[in-house]
Amino acid sequence: SCDASQLCNCSSMGLDFIPLGLTAKITVLNLAHNRIKHIRSQDLQQAVNLRALLLQSNQISSIDEDSFQSLAKLELLDLSNNSLAHVSPVWFGHLFSLQHLHLQGNSYRDLGESSPFSNLRNLSSLHLGNPRFSVIRQGNFEGIELLHGLWIDGSNLIQYEQGSLKSIKKIDHMIINIRSINVFSEIVRDLLHSVTWLEVRRIAFSIAGEMQVLRVMSSSFAKKISFRQTLLTDATVPELVSILEDMPKLVELELVDCRLLGTGQWKIQIQAKQSQTLRVFTIEKLSIEEFYLFTDLQAVEGLLSLFTRVTVQNTKVFLVPCRISQCLLSLEYLDLSANLLGDQSLEHSACQGGWPSLRTLNLSQNSLSDLEMTSKSLCHLGNLIVLDISQNNFGEIPDRCEWPKTLKYLNLSSTQIPEVTTCIPKTLEVLDVSANNLKEFGLQLPFLKELYLTKNQLKALPGATPTPNLVALSVRRNKLNSFSKEEFESFKRMELLDARDNNFICSCEFLSFIHHEAGIAQVLAGWPDDYVCDSPLAVRGAQVGAVHLSLMECHRSLVVSLICVLVFLVILLLVAVGYKYHVVWYVRMTWAWLRAKRKPKRAPPKDVCYDAFVSYSENDSDWVENTMVRELEQACPPFRLCLHKRDFVPGKWIVDNIIDSIEKSRKTLFVLSEHFVQSEWCKYELDFSHFRLFDENNDAAILVLLEPIQSKAIPKRFCKLRKIMNTKTYLEWPAGEEQQQMFWFNLKIALRS
Repeated sequence: SCDASQLCNCSSMGLDFIPLGLTAKITVLNLAHNRIKHIRSQDLQQAVNLRALLLQSNQISSIDEDSFQSLAKLELLDLSNNSLAHVSPVWFGHLFSLQHLHLQGNSYRDLGESSPFSNLRNLSSLHLGNPRFSVIRQGNFEGIELLHGLWIDGSNLIQYEQGSLKSIKKIDHMIINIRSINVFSEIVRDLLHSVTWLEVRRIAFSIAGEMQVLRVMSSSFAKKISFRQTLLTDATVPELVSILEDMPKLVELELVDCRLLGTGQWKIQIQAKQSQTLRVFTIEKLSIEEFYLFTDLQAVEGLLSLFTRVTVQNTKVFLVPCRISQCLLSLEYLDLSANLLGDQSLEHSACQGGWPSLRTLNLSQNSLSDLEMTSKSLCHLGNLIVLDISQNNFGEIPDRCEWPKTLKYLNLSSTQIPEVTTCIPKTLEVLDVSANNLKEFGLQLPFLKELYLTKNQLKALPGATPTPNLVALSVRRNKLNSFSKEEFESFKRMELLDARDNNFICSCEFLSFIHHEAGIAQVLAGWPDDYVCDSPLAVRGAQVGAVHLSLMECHRSLVVSLICVLVFLVILLLVAVGYKYHVVWYVRMTWAWLRAKRKPKRAPPKDVCYDAFVSYSENDSDWVENTMVRELEQACPPFRLCLHKRDFVPGKWIVDNIIDSIEKSRKTLFVLSEHFVQSEWCKYELDFSHFRLFDENNDAAILVLLEPIQSKAIPKRFCKLRKIMNTKTYLEWPAGEEQQQMFWFNLKIALRS
């Protein structure tokens, strides 16, 4: 169950105990979702280099005191969702490198009389609690000074000793699941100056009298407050607002998946002191059962003038009162997506004087149906730059519309428009009309830089003359079947053309033109990297096929014909011998080897600019580019990957690009599949990586099995790589989401090794 990087995945194997024979080579051990009940002293004694130990979702009820004694390098320990009835400080006494500890979902009622975490000086995140967890005592968190994340599941917490959390000097993000307002207020009292982001879940603010104990929050230095799955009423909203507006450093307030019992008829008028710091307000999925009776919110008008970002998503908003819009004097970003705004209500919401500073407006997934009326309602917004009105049902598009003169980005995707007209403003720099019914695009947009036409019915590229500054064009999933040279030449300034998932009929002449003459920095057309033309006489726009010429058509004399036949037979014999004994491969690789030997075996450290060179088949590009690249390059810290589509030097011989990229990468990551072993260019990349492995005698290759393949499909001449596959475990892409998280964890560790 261990791969080449000693990441061992033994999850969901029905194990009753930790396997025997663990060695010092293991860095990650996943034993989750088994039936382990007891951890013995000797189980992990030899795993001295273990970095991550995953034991969640077992039946662990007892742990020997010295079970983790040898794990001084352990950084992640997950004991969640087991049956631990107590937490012993002795368990963690030697875990000096531990950064992440998960103890939630067990059966302990408290953390003991002292701190179980006193020796965990490097602890960064701590997750604890369960439905039985009821007591937090003073001293339980001694030894912890800084935490990036603290998550306490205290849904039944009934006793909290004052000062228990005060020893923690700084908590970036604290999540607490709690029901008791009194206990919550005591916890907040200890966190007044330490928490940056406080997130409260499953609490009910239903009685106004109970809110007085929360007055202590008004002294908190928290910059962000989030309420999730929280109950609010007309009686408690004014009290809560009064508390929050007194917080001296509060910048952002968030309500997610909350419930409001009432219609805004607040019995106590909110005396708005106009918080000088609150700028961001977010509401997502707020449930108001009688939303159609909700009032005009006059009581909160005084709170709104300093807001710069407001998000109200999926909350059944059908109208923003004009007076409220006019109070939002500083608002620059407004997201009203997934609501019930119609044409008439938008006209009222975006009234004259409303949203005077607005720069970005998101009205996607509403009930807008008249594009002319929508544009007219928004035309007075003198600072509007970005407008998203996608996923509305406009159906038709008029010839003329009035838009703000500052508008540069317009999203009209999935709006059922059958064509584009001069209604589209000429000031745009970015236009998205994807997922409509467009059959052509000839609009004149002189400032346009990016155009997205995905999922339409186009049969020809839009002309470049009306869009002289275009640098990026996406025409994926249309009905294009060919490009002419004239079309390509008209897009000389373009940096990216994405034309995948169309009906192209390719030719050698066309491919040669794309790669050498078009001048476009990156062309994504969806052809495989190893495309080989069958005939040098291919005609552009016609399917490539073998050309068979008769002897009399090719030659005018029998002597020349016989000579040609003999030459052909000799060549055929040489090809057959060469194929059988891999002569061509040896010649080609000898030449590449001689050239590579003239360079240093390993690039100087200053020239190594990638964490990994990724070798994959074009047929697997969707998984590599949209899943793997996004996961690794957005990690923290991010990995820098070398992809041939993105990072190869244009105009440089492909073989030179491959050699240079492998030399400038610490690792070579192979995404193995049936398509991979059939790809000629993938074989080139295997060849050159093979030489590097042979010369340097290291394990710079990381093998990822994207789908099952037969071992015989791997060329036998790559003896070093075959040896790696036969002696060490490769990473295998799993189907389940939980296993995929472990896969990414293992891959990141392998890349860092």
